[in-house]
Amino acid sequence: MNIFLAGSLWVVGAALVGAVIGYLVRRFGWDEGRADNNDAAGQVFTIVGGLHAVLVAFVLISLFDSVAGATQDAQTEADSLVAATWAADALPADTADRVRQLAVAYSQTVELREWPRLADGGEIPATGWTQLDQMRRAVAAADVDGDWQIDRKTEASNQLWAVYQSRTERLNNAGGGGVGSVVWFALILGSIITAILLPNLFGGTRLAAHIIIVSTLAGTITLLLFAIYQLQNPFSGGASIPSEAFTSALERLA
Repeated sequence: MNIFLAGSLWVVGAALVGAVIGYLVRRFGWDEGRADNNDAAGQVFTIVGGLHAVLVAFVLISLFDSVAGATQDAQTEADSLVAATWAADALPADTADRVRQLAVAYSQTVELREWPRLADGGEIPATGWTQLDQMRRAVAAADVDGDWQIDRKTEASNQLWAVYQSRTERLNNAGGGGVGSVVWFALILGSIITAILLPNLFGGTRLAAHIIIVSTLAGTITLLLFAIYQLQNPFSGGASIPSEAFTSALERLA
C-alpha cells in the first residue's frame, strides 16, 4: 500500500476513534461541574503533554539523524570503493585487474543481493565480506617499486579500510536501529493519555468544538507515531534509501 494512503488511513482512523470517544463521553458521561476542573486538568495536560512531546521529538530527531547517517555511510562506502580501485590502478597489472574485478563484483553484490535483505530484514550473505577481504589481500600482496607505487598501495589500503568501516555502519543501521519495545510502550501509552484521556476531562466547550479538538489531537499524534514507525529502518518504509551510490560506482568502474 502507498505510504501516503496508509498514513492517511491511520490518521483518519485515529481521528474518528477520538471523535467517537469524545462524543460518547459528552453524551453519556458526566458533564455537570466538569468546567470547574479546567484549571487543574490544564496543568496536568501541560505537564504530561509536554513530556510526551519531548519524547516524540527526541525519537523523531534520532531517527532522522539515523537516516541521514545511513545515507552518508552508503555514499562513503561506494566512493571509497572507487577510490581504492583507482589507487590500485598504479599497482602491477595483475593486482590492478584483480582489484577492479572484485570491486565490480562487490558493488553488484551490495546492490543486487544485500540491498533487498536490508529492506526486509533478511540475513545478509557473507559474499560481500569475502570479496572485501580478497581485495585487501590482493593489495597487501602486491609487489611495489618506488615511492609512487608505495604511496598508491597505502592509499588503496586506507580506502579499503574506509569501505570496511562504512559497510559495518550500514549493516548496523539496518539490523540494530529502530525503536525499542520500552520506548514504543511509552509512546503509545503517552499518546492515549495525551490525545484521548486528558482532553475529555475538560468541560465548557460545545459538543462540536470538543469533538473537533479531540479528533484533531488524536490524528496529529497518530501522524507522528506513523512517521516514527516508517523511519525505524533507513532501508525500508518511508525512508527507503536507494542503492544509487553503488549504481553510480558500477558506472565509474565499468
